[in-house]
Amino acid sequence: MLALDLTAYWAVTVLKVAVVLALIPAGALILGYVFLLKMMSFMQSRLGPMEAGPGGVLQLVADGVKFLQKEDIFPDRADRRVFALAPVVVLMSTFLLYLVIPAGPRLVVQDLDTGVIFALAVSSISVIGVLMAGWASANKYALIGALRAAGQLIAYELPLVLAVVGVAMQAGTFSLQGIVKAQANGEIFGFGAIGNPFLFTQFIGFILFIVSAQAELSQTPFDMPVAESELVAGFMTEYTGFRFLFFFMGEFGTAFALAAIGATLFLGGWYLPGVHGGLADVVGPLVLGAKIMLVAFLIFWVRFSYPRLREDQLQALAWKFLIPLSLVNILATGVLKVVVK
Repeated sequence: MLALDLTAYWAVTVLKVAVVLALIPAGALILGYVFLLKMMSFMQSRLGPMEAGPGGVLQLVADGVKFLQKEDIFPDRADRRVFALAPVVVLMSTFLLYLVIPAGPRLVVQDLDTGVIFALAVSSISVIGVLMAGWASANKYALIGALRAAGQLIAYELPLVLAVVGVAMQAGTFSLQGIVKAQANGEIFGFGAIGNPFLFTQFIGFILFIVSAQAELSQTPFDMPVAESELVAGFMTEYTGFRFLFFFMGEFGTAFALAAIGATLFLGGWYLPGVHGGLADVVGPLVLGAKIMLVAFLIFWVRFSYPRLREDQLQALAWKFLIPLSLVNILATGVLKVVVK
């Protein structure tokens, strides 16, 4: 019996790992095609890529095959081991984010009691990979880009964490699955037909989360670490082939994961009113996917609409505006929670 239990455990574990590994490139492809290639084209009044597959749907696949065919080059003065491991560290940070995102009542790799804290902690690991890439490249542009990225990610981690604190206070748990259930079982002024999506009560937290996630992804207007006009490609300047592809997958895979976390925290995640039990495991991924696309649309809309900030403006926004506002949001949440009780 013990042998059968162990076999079943490892079979389920391998299946979960395979699903998570498949989600990263799938998320990168979905967001890259829908938003990077098509939404940006629409906003600029052009068609975008149309040749690779129906409507250009295979363009990113073609780009991936192209990168795999390129030579894997190491700069002469690079620290070869650190240079090679840096993109793997960034991609592993993305991979770990997916472990705690629930897509249904039972569709979660690991329902941790501290799921939110885990997700925010592992998202910071990418900073180490970025610093490794910048330092090991033996390139001044790469090093400057890595230092900018480290300073930016540290600054915007704080409002990102503080934005989540208000949600955790209202839900009474750090578990992402628990936060979904708190929204599903909640009421808005005594009306509980749609639950209580925290978007209504934590709207300030939602805005803080979106802005901080934008900065975490180093996307415009927070793309100082990879500013083409100043740093070529920043910490990725010396990378070619599949290692550069790892950075691309890490960026868009993380965007997909952060959009999923935002949808879970503020839009109810996989929950759909009136859908429960086993049916929720079937419908849940579709519902979560739709909400992910909505959150991702806001992130990429900002990316394609605003110019790049100066470095001093970027830091001032975090330390002088977002962090104080997040502290006010936490204080207001605490006061209202006590008053309502």
